[in-house]
Amino acid sequence: MKSAVESLGEIKPCPLKEAISKLSGLPKVKFDETVELHFHLNLDLKKNEQTIRGTVILPHGTGKKIRIAVFAKGPQAQKAEELKADYVGSEDLIEKVINGFLDFDCVIATPDIMRELSKLGKILGPRGLMPSPKAGTVTMDIERAIKEVKAGKIEFKADKQAGIHVGIGKRSFSPEQLFENAQHLIDAINQAKPTSVKGDLIKSLSVASTMGPGMRIVL
Repeated sequence: MKSAVESLGEIKPCPLKEAISKLSGLPKVKFDETVELHFHLNLDLKKNEQTIRGTVILPHGTGKKIRIAVFAKGPQAQKAEELKADYVGSEDLIEKVINGFLDFDCVIATPDIMRELSKLGKILGPRGLMPSPKAGTVTMDIERAIKEVKAGKIEFKADKQAGIHVGIGKRSFSPEQLFENAQHLIDAINQAKPTSVKGDLIKSLSVASTMGPGMRIVL
């Protein structure tokens, strides 16, 4: 962090492409850092309709191998196994999670198992792993859902401070790849703007790597 701050000098707000270029030129650490976008949104959290949740497929993926758990039965479970989902099951997998198993990054489920899966609400919910129809992770089209996740589909959701914090790639990505991923995410969040929000949705935006300083983006 100290080396990064010294190499940047005075950190002034700048356009997204310039910020990503600066970030890509920072001293590297011993691991491939994640590059993240941090949004502060113009939301009135007292209004139920002013919530934001959605998905976007990043054109260059996230650079992270996503471990997928699929809760399904019969043909849908078989399809998930054929597509090499990391974990596939129904009541057996639910019981395993209840007993502490959480070695996955994404959960996909068929509608017919959601009643049983509700037992995991207090476990998966706080971790942002509970599947939902809106995110496309509760579906009978298991094949499409798995392929989208493997292609770079990510979910974004505003937190209780009206913030969204999402990884858009790795330091090993080219500046062009990071910029394209970032732009896709920004566009998706703007498209999810609630109709009751007046003015611009994004109040502030910054970009940072895992071990680097945040750089404010000029919107």
